[in-house]
Formats: sequence, C-alpha cells, structure tokens
Amino acid sequence: MSDFVSIFDTTLRDGTQGEGISLSVEDKLKIARKLDQLGVQYIEGGWPGSNSKDIEFFERAKELKLKHAKITAFGSTRRKHTRPEEDPNLNKIVESGVSVASIFGKSWDFHVEVALGTTLEENLAMIYDSVRFLKQKGLEVIYLGEHFFDGYKHNKEYALATIAQAEKAGADWIVLCDTNGGSLPGEVSDIVRDVCSRVGTPVGIHAHNDCELGVANSLAAVQAGARQVQGTINGFGERCGNANLSSIIPNLQLKMGYRCVSDEQLRQLTSIARYVNEIANVVMPVNQPYVGSAAFAHKGGIHVSAILKHASTYEHIEPERVGNKQRVLVSELAGQSNVLVKAKELNLDLDRENPRTREVIERIKELEHQGYQFEGADASLELLLREAAGGLEDIFTLESFKILVGKTADSGVLSEAIVKVKVHGDIVYSAAEGNGPVNALDSALRKAILKYYPDLADMHLTDYKVRVLDEKNATAAKVRVMIESTDHRNTWSTVGVSENVIEASWQALVDSFRYALLNRKPVCQSDNIPAERLGLVNH
Repeated sequence: MSDFVSIFDTTLRDGTQGEGISLSVEDKLKIARKLDQLGVQYIEGGWPGSNSKDIEFFERAKELKLKHAKITAFGSTRRKHTRPEEDPNLNKIVESGVSVASIFGKSWDFHVEVALGTTLEENLAMIYDSVRFLKQKGLEVIYLGEHFFDGYKHNKEYALATIAQAEKAGADWIVLCDTNGGSLPGEVSDIVRDVCSRVGTPVGIHAHNDCELGVANSLAAVQAGARQVQGTINGFGERCGNANLSSIIPNLQLKMGYRCVSDEQLRQLTSIARYVNEIANVVMPVNQPYVGSAAFAHKGGIHVSAILKHASTYEHIEPERVGNKQRVLVSELAGQSNVLVKAKELNLDLDRENPRTREVIERIKELEHQGYQFEGADASLELLLREAAGGLEDIFTLESFKILVGKTADSGVLSEAIVKVKVHGDIVYSAAEGNGPVNALDSALRKAILKYYPDLADMHLTDYKVRVLDEKNATAAKVRVMIESTDHRNTWSTVGVSENVIEASWQALVDSFRYALLNRKPVCQSDNIPAERLGLVNH
C-alpha cells in the first residue's frame, strides 16, 4: 500500500463559503501561489459557471507558474434529462482551461428524490454521463460522492451503485463526502474500508467539521485506505468548517508515517497558514494546533523547568518541523525558569543566583494581580526585564500632560493633547489634535520625541483594546489597555492598567515608545551637536 497521500485544497472554493470569508480574485491568486509553495497536489479554484469572480480567477490562473499543484474546477453532474454536451455547467468547466475537474453527484436516495426531484435511475445516468463527458474532453476527473456516508447508512446498495457508475465512466478519483459532518471516526473507517475493497479507483475523503471530527474522520479514512484528503487551510468552510489541512498534513506526515509534502515544505506550514488568515482578515485562534502562536507556549513554572532540561517533556514534536517556535510565557504562574528563559532570549544578565531575578518575578506577579497581562504584552515584559537587569535607559520622562475635549453643534468631537516631557534632560513641549484623546496623546508624544529620533516616523499603532476588569464597579472600574504597534519591520504589544482609561492608555503608549527607542541613538548624539543648536528644545 502506498504511503503517499494526495492533498486536495478547497480553501478557494469550499472555504469561501464560511461566514465572514470573502476573497477577491487577487486574494485567491495570492493564496494559490502559497498553496503551491506548500506542495499541495490540487487547488480547487471555484465553480466557473457560478459567478464572474470565479470566471476571472480561472482566466488569470492560467498565468500562474505553479510547480506542484493542479488548478481544479468544481461543478455538478449534468442537469436531469439533459445531454452533457448541452449542460452549461459542464461546458464551463471545459472552457475554463483546467486539466482537472471535481464534480459532485448525489449518493443519498433521500437527496435524489427530495432535492433533485428525479428518479434513482436518472441520477445514476447523470453521474455516468457527466464523468464520461469530461473524460472524453481529456480532463482528469475527481468524482465527489455528496452525502456518501449518510447515503450508505440509509441505503447502502444505492450509495455503492452511485460510485460504481463513476468508476465505470472512468473517474480518476472517487471521493467520499461527509457533507453534513455528522459521521463518527469508527463509521468513516468501516465505510471507507468497505468501499476500498469494492473499487479499483483510488479513494479520497472530504469531511466537514460539524461534530469537531473533520480531522479525526480524515485520518481514520486514510488508515482505512483513502489516499486523497480534501480540506481547507485552518478549517475554513460553511457552518463549522471543513477538515483542517493545517492539522491533517502534519498529523499524517509526522504521526502516521505518510508522505504529503517535503520536509522543507512542511516547515513553511505555520507561515502559510497565518498568511491565509491574514489575507482573509481572520484572527487565528492562538491555541490552534501546530500553527497557532500558543501551540508550543509554556506558562506553568514546572513545565518550563522541564522543557529547559528537554523540550520533549512538554512538546509532542519539535515546533520547527512545522515552522513554529517554542514560547515561554511570563505571568503570575511564572517561576524562575520562565524569567530565566526570557532573559536568555534577550541576552540579559539574570540568573538563579541574582537577587534581581526573584525581585522581578515578584514584581510581575504583583502587577498581574493588579490586572496587567504580560502574555500578550511582549514589549512591556521585555522592558521590565531590561530594567531589572540594569540595562534600560530612561530616554524620556513625563512632566505633565493635559487633554482638552470639545464639541460644537455642527462638528464632531475634537481632542487636543498638550504634553511636557523631559528628553535627554531637555524639557520639550508639544501639542497635537486627534480623533480621540489617545490619538491626540500619541501624536503629541511622537511630535516631541520625533525631533530627536526622526525614524520614529515609521512607527504607528495598529490596534487598541480596552477591557473592563471589574464590571461591578461600573464607571469606576479598573481597565486594562493593550496597544499593538509596528514600524513595518517588527510588531510589538504593550499594556497599561488603571481606574482611568486615559492613564492606562498613557502607560501602554509610553511603553510602546520606550520599546521602539531601544538601541536607537538621537540625532543630536550621533551628530555630536548639542540639542540647543539644532533648535530642538522649547523652554
């Protein structure tokens, strides 16, 4: 039995049926290039007869210089009582210029009679005629038995008769679909094994995730003899999604000994999975297996102490094999090991014998008790550790700030911030307007520091979140503010906590600027010219 499993990706077709997922033609082309880079064998681009976007995609996909994947067009069997030569759907597939067609037909007698409104005999003819027509046009044909598992469980003989017609007509693959996602792994395994014993055509699996079993059912099908797995990157898809290829590929390859892609391609899995989410404008769950940011993250002190001795104590694979990395989180659960690992990453002089190590641990625990959260504020944590190690320079300090907020009858709310800071010992005043008080503070602080550090012009805030920590105190409740910033090269997050949202925002904002200024020299120092001569100081 071959140990190679073919991967059929339907992110661009079935995946786009998921709620909130909308991809432009340009998006689909970008993702197709990445999927080819990952090494999948088939990329289902869409239904060329259904909409103008898919028609444009197939036209432009002809220009893609793919090295591994075949672009596949999706469609259905011919309409009832229609010759395949006259069926617009089948002809659109042929006209799309693809070399592979994936067409679905009904396997469940209930669907044939209720959904299609035709006879069981006519449905069998529709399957045979459609596959035969596409084969005669020179296409590789992947036949999808829609609702196959439900059909098999309700009328086994008829479900088997449908795929027998596809095989007789020359289908290159017969794919069994758990369209409603309601089957269990044991059922899938038994049914796939039975089908594989009856047909000579290679068998595939197309599972949905309505019972949280899309991945499990796909793996069970492969163990039973299936040699093609269909799914989507990160499990995109209608209702609860499709089988998640971001989990299926490494499970097959690293756990079960099958070959899907090369080892080098597998190392690109995490970056490609995150790229697809970015293009689709979907936030990836941090705990997504293999590719999530927390997939190899460790928080408990005992766990961290163990992985320092050997990573396999709490990691089921080496994260680098799928392009991910080990992370150590520092929080109120942290022990010395957590802090030492983070300090080592930053090349800071903290060790078990250093009393500052215990001090910074206690400081972190106290701050987290107050509501700070350093797991998601990597920059604020680094600043704390650098301060504990004695390697943090105070580039600027606050003297004062004022915020004015006003509104007139015929205008929106306008905020103005006036900031007085000490930068390298010099007092600098700055004022700026903004869409809100935080935006105004950001602009005013930037304006003051920019005179010394002009490359801060590349830095900007990308996200701002406020969470109320104790709702029972109503408007007097303590809030936590998380700010994400970028300079187009790196991205970092900072945190602030206070009963006053402006104060919490200021804390996070200041940390964001302090982090951005690490290892940067002011222009007046690098040029060895006093700041006063440059006109940078306003007294």
